[in-house]
Amino acid sequence: MSSWECTVCGYVYDPGKGDSLAGIEPNTSFEDLPDDWVCPACGANKDAFQVVGG
Repeated sequence: MSSWECTVCGYVYDPGKGDSLAGIEPNTSFEDLPDDWVCPACGANKDAFQVVGG
């Protein structure tokens, strides 16, 4: 699974780790995140992210 970087603040969403603060389980792909999920560091929407790994 690819990692995704926030273009606003540089936070990297690692699917292997998930987002425990938002209740996102490890191994949740970026595409499977809820549409209302936001960057935990700056609050940017999902559309502010770009893929950084493959």
